[in-house]
Amino acid sequence: MSKEIYDVVIGLEVHAQLLTSTKIFCGCSTDTGLEPNTNTCPVCMGMPGVLPVLNKRVVDCGIKLGHATNCRITEDNIFARKNYFYPDLPKGYQITQFDEPICTDGYIDIDGKGHAKRIRINRIHMEEDAGKNIHDVDAPYSYVDYNRAGVPLLEIVTEPDISSTDEAVAYLKDLRQLMQYLNICDGNMEQGSLRCDANVSVMKKGAEVYGTRTELKNMNSFRNVQKALEFEIERHIGLIESGGHVVQETRLWNASSNQTFAMRSKEESHDYRYFPEPDLVPIVIDESWIAEIVQKLPELPREKRQRFMQQYSLPSYDADVLTQTTGLADYFEQCAGLYDRPKEISNWIMTEVLRAVKDEQTGLKDFKVTPGMLAGMLVLIRKGTISGKMAKDIFEEMLSTGKGPEEIVKDKGLAQISGEEELKDVVACVLEEHPAEVNKYRQGKTQVMGFLVGQVMKATKGRANPKLLNEIVKEMLS
Repeated sequence: MSKEIYDVVIGLEVHAQLLTSTKIFCGCSTDTGLEPNTNTCPVCMGMPGVLPVLNKRVVDCGIKLGHATNCRITEDNIFARKNYFYPDLPKGYQITQFDEPICTDGYIDIDGKGHAKRIRINRIHMEEDAGKNIHDVDAPYSYVDYNRAGVPLLEIVTEPDISSTDEAVAYLKDLRQLMQYLNICDGNMEQGSLRCDANVSVMKKGAEVYGTRTELKNMNSFRNVQKALEFEIERHIGLIESGGHVVQETRLWNASSNQTFAMRSKEESHDYRYFPEPDLVPIVIDESWIAEIVQKLPELPREKRQRFMQQYSLPSYDADVLTQTTGLADYFEQCAGLYDRPKEISNWIMTEVLRAVKDEQTGLKDFKVTPGMLAGMLVLIRKGTISGKMAKDIFEEMLSTGKGPEEIVKDKGLAQISGEEELKDVVACVLEEHPAEVNKYRQGKTQVMGFLVGQVMKATKGRANPKLLNEIVKEMLS
């Protein structure tokens, strides 16, 4: 099987659960961590005679994302009914947008292998979520929890511009980061607040017609998206090479067996019998509404990365890591406001801080080592009060106790010995205790100097100023 003769064509449909306090058409909470079917009302359950009322915050979120993804914001927004029967859909239809979505014709630029690539966005539309089917593995029963029914979503649909699994993951990561910066979605794929469906096909290089596509569902991590796409690409090519053909269908990804399996035939839009939602008036988004939202938008990831490289002279790798979240970027900038060596701050954040945050399983908001504490510790290193090695021990002490670096140095007597006379006395004692090593050094075996320096460090419990110590040992051995 030769992959090289095929082009891969991928389009993604992402459903983002919005960070609103109430559902899209009623006043029920969006907290889905409650007992099943306790967070519902006649509106989200579709009882006869009830009327939906649109949550303005959902429209605000759509405008934010549309502007951030370079979309055209639709002035006259119309909702539609998408008709299909499934147990988790209490009304028998989903309120969504069809002909007039809130955003169209946008794009996101991703960083591909050595070059930027533009992924076009066909549309972004508002809609309500369905309930959740729960299957009891110990009994032949299935249940439906309607708490999630009516939770607001934005669906983001790309054009078929993605040509590799790496590009698909890069797009998803950039989109998630963008929504987190905008504070409209937490991006948690494992909990279902960010869900991705993928349409994938292959075609021989030079062909003008796309191959038959399949839709993939049930991928709850970036890794599973990539693995599912890789499997499906291999399956398509294998079918074509063996003389078979690809069937247009929806397939589910099974992470346990690392393969996809058929779920149902793929529906087209006419299968859903869309028609305008009669219970909701059109929503008019004028220029003043857009301007009000845009004025309050935060600095976005790509602009922040560029600024970090220019303002703080950081390498692109550092800037990329430090701007992964707004919390991490803010932590860095607070440190940089207290200590004027950005690269040193970056090094400590990318190693010790991120390691500790991961180990502690906490966010930076609750992290004990505040920007002021980290900056204060770096000032002590710069002054020569402590060494870099000692700083790691002090960092761990700050992490466990919440005490500041100056207090820890004072309490534990950790101040670095930088007095020349004091160090000379210790070095003289060490040289006197190891005459054989001194003779070896003077006979040209200079590698023993490391041993002697280590003995002085041991004698001073690591408090000797390393640079000064090396100079003194070398001088006294001459």
